Amino acid sequence: MEQNERKQGETTERTDRLTVCRDEKPAYEIVLTEDFSALPREVEALQVAGRRLCIVTDSTVEPLYAEEVRRLLAPCCRSVITFVFPAGEANKNLKTVQALYQTLIEREFDRNDLLVALGGGVTGDLCGFAAATYLRGISFIQIPTTLLSQVDSSIGGKTGVDFDAYKNMVGAFHMPRLVYTNIGTLKTLPDSEFAAGMGEVIKHGLIRSRDYYEWLLENEAAIRSRDPQTLRRMVRGSNEIKRAVVEQDPTERGDRMLLNFGHTLGHAIEKLKDFQLLHGECVALGSLAAMSLSQARGYLDGAQTDRFERALSAFGLPVRVGGLEKEAVIRATRHDKKMDSGAIRFILLREIGCAFVDRSVTEEEMSRALDRILTA
Repeated sequence: MEQNERKQGETTERTDRLTVCRDEKPAYEIVLTEDFSALPREVEALQVAGRRLCIVTDSTVEPLYAEEVRRLLAPCCRSVITFVFPAGEANKNLKTVQALYQTLIEREFDRNDLLVALGGGVTGDLCGFAAATYLRGISFIQIPTTLLSQVDSSIGGKTGVDFDAYKNMVGAFHMPRLVYTNIGTLKTLPDSEFAAGMGEVIKHGLIRSRDYYEWLLENEAAIRSRDPQTLRRMVRGSNEIKRAVVEQDPTERGDRMLLNFGHTLGHAIEKLKDFQLLHGECVALGSLAAMSLSQARGYLDGAQTDRFERALSAFGLPVRVGGLEKEAVIRATRHDKKMDSGAIRFILLREIGCAFVDRSVTEEEMSRALDRILTA
């Protein structure tokens, strides 16, 4: 886990910064703080005076934060409007994007204007895709308010929407101009949403850093109690891992694929359960199956898989799911966007903290791994 300027856990500044580079040049900054007070300064630095901003948010986040963010941003720019869509994965689709396009066209937004994604992963993905495609691309800002979006989906420029229940099948790579992370928003996060975010957090340790993974398990109580200092360190740790991977492989042609650990089976479960489970919950289930498969290949031992399962349960994540047939889950993986010339790109662990891409996983191996997580 990369060290901060000070000893880890001794953050005294109100704002931490991580710079994400592309082609060895700074692309955007991740600003990590505990409230929205620094937002005007960070947005003004993007030279938005005279431009219009559209805050894109959902019906859950809008009453919590939209007015505060609108009030803070209004003095920075020409005008601010808000587009609100119904919350939930079911609305992460082209129909919602079309409604957003219509709003932008009617308000005469041009290429110099910006979108502001205020919310979780659904909002960030949808807003980013609209920004990537409206007028062939306009700028956007990420203001993630859920743990999952703060540690994962807001960073790296992967945008997209679901198509006929196939997750993220329509999308584009489009980097944000800024990621402004207010840790304070985690206070209002429902327990289920917080737990779902931990599915992605733990994944980062599994694929990239044994030290971070061990730290997470050792600090389980402080994390679950949402101790601000511990959360700040945790989010920064995940951000450092995500940044390193994204900088090496911005368009997912190599190492960035490793971030899909747990997603192959996780996405299949998410689809077959009709999105009734949260994304992070499905990632947790898929990760446990992938750990089991890695164990079967001889890379991990049973104690490591059992410990991971206990950790998932401790953080409030599911380790079993019912109502699914193995054959249906396996069939669903064939429609995943991670298919490569007819073969599934499956992410396995050679050891804790060291993941790799494997294209030889058989349906029989997936079936045995699913035995670990499926119940009648």
